[in-house]
Amino acid sequence: MGVTGGIAAYKAAALLRLLQKVGANVRVILTEGAEAFISPLTFEALSQEKVFTQADFLKPQGGFIPHTELARFAEAVVVAPATASFLASLTSGDAQSILVATIMATKAPVLLCPAMNVNMWEHPAVKENIAKLRSWSYEVLAPCGGELACGDVGPGRLPEPELIADFLARLLAPADYQGKKVLITAGPTREPIDAVRFISNRSSGKMGLALAKAFWLRGAEVMLVHGPLSVKIPSYLSQRPVETAQEMYQVVNELFPGVDILVMAAAVADYTPVKTFSGKLKKKEKELVFTLKKTPDILAEVSAKKRPGQVVVGFAAEEGEKLPEEARRKLKAKHLDLIVANDITRCETGFETETNEVFLFFANGKELKLPLAPKEKIAWQILDALKEQLGEILSAKA
Repeated sequence: MGVTGGIAAYKAAALLRLLQKVGANVRVILTEGAEAFISPLTFEALSQEKVFTQADFLKPQGGFIPHTELARFAEAVVVAPATASFLASLTSGDAQSILVATIMATKAPVLLCPAMNVNMWEHPAVKENIAKLRSWSYEVLAPCGGELACGDVGPGRLPEPELIADFLARLLAPADYQGKKVLITAGPTREPIDAVRFISNRSSGKMGLALAKAFWLRGAEVMLVHGPLSVKIPSYLSQRPVETAQEMYQVVNELFPGVDILVMAAAVADYTPVKTFSGKLKKKEKELVFTLKKTPDILAEVSAKKRPGQVVVGFAAEEGEKLPEEARRKLKAKHLDLIVANDITRCETGFETETNEVFLFFANGKELKLPLAPKEKIAWQILDALKEQLGEILSAKA
């Protein structure tokens, strides 16, 4: 991890801790400018590794050549923050600093995270340098907008560590879904009763979001169609928010013809009120009766229209011993390629949980159980199984 001399250098410490939490072994390089903002001792204490500075570059000891050794060590390089002067040095191939020399000597993927004044970011020299670096296959994560340390407002802020870590993970992930367009639905729908009340369910959207992120990490172009969620959606995911089952039906039908994979992870309401009352219903009677009608079966309808090369995946929330029978029935009735079923009677696998245990039922007869694990891991395993079992379909031409 390279840290250059900007006020955002303090965020690099948080990024280091985040990378360590996911199992990364991080070695830090500080430029001379960075040392003016944050001490090498901070990173040494956090990383439990030696921190390399310009002094190490100028006076290598014992035959240890820092920039070449670090270049060999790295599986990936991230520079956060990357200042305008650093970008200029890298673009010109000026290897007088340990960080530029290390990057030039490595074959590992490189993620650059610029942070600077908004006017500097928009300057033609910086734009030209960014364009050239991208043409050399460096990944550049553009800065975020907002109020800057200097008081100006606009793009220039270093992205949050979580966002940087996700882009870094994407550089290291297998790009086995590169070129695939994926449509994922997530969360509940809300079916209005009156202006303030609605019928819904306890779906948080965490499983659908985990799947969307996994597809994105592995190179896919992802569109997330979601109802009201209790989780934050990363900025790199394209999204279409909806409220009702009918709205989700319309959006999915609109987008389905242009995608390769549809994953219906949303908990769509099966019924909606026939009549929606205007305003707020007053509490007058002891009992209130209203009529419900069925909502469209989105999954069954779009699956019936799939073309060669398209894959449709459904989800089923089932109860205990009924799970296998019901999952197989839905798989066949809705003409799916895969149905993912989980047991909603267990507290660690139902709605609003961080973990899941699922059963995969494929149209080709293959059945798998994915043991209890965080939903991010379950999503990754679903993608692995999808590729293994349906790789031939995904490779077919429309």
